[in-house]
Amino acid sequence: MIRRILSSFRRFTRREDGSMTIEFVILVPLFFSMFLASVEFGIFAMRQMFLDRGLDMTVRTIRLNTGLDANNDGIPDLDHNLVKAMICQNAGFLSSGTTDNCASTLRLEMMPRDPRAFVALDARADCVDVSEPVNPPRNFINGAEHELMVMRACVKFDPIFPTTGLGFSFAKDGAGKAAMVSTSAFVQEPI
Repeated sequence: MIRRILSSFRRFTRREDGSMTIEFVILVPLFFSMFLASVEFGIFAMRQMFLDRGLDMTVRTIRLNTGLDANNDGIPDLDHNLVKAMICQNAGFLSSGTTDNCASTLRLEMMPRDPRAFVALDARADCVDVSEPVNPPRNFINGAEHELMVMRACVKFDPIFPTTGLGFSFAKDGAGKAAMVSTSAFVQEPI
């Protein structure tokens, strides 16, 4: 029985008539999925670059205390929504769909850290999940002069191709959104 199967398989592999349907069926999905993954990665890299740019420009404004001190007491008047609006204004391309905007998908953490006894941030970033009830930000503490501050931004986005390639491999929340995280550290300048 096995000889008969092997014999018919050898005969099949030696034949040169027919068309290249098998090669086409095998190779085209492979090349197409690589193409979709490269498009997904390009869009992801562009979003990550805009998030990093928005966070860096906002951190620079906070660090230099330019225009954030309404009471003239040397302490910037910062809250989560103000810093989030600054990042969204500086970032540009973080909205991922027609109903999403940067303000509804961005969550920030800002915490002081002691550089001599550094404790790392929690490995899991505090991110928005639009499929669940709204929770307040986990950690957002204003710092004082000469204090090391670490700011982490997490934004949610819709993958372009969520069922293929890279878009399929992203960890997604209940609403099908993937997370992107950017971190920055700074020391607030004295006035």
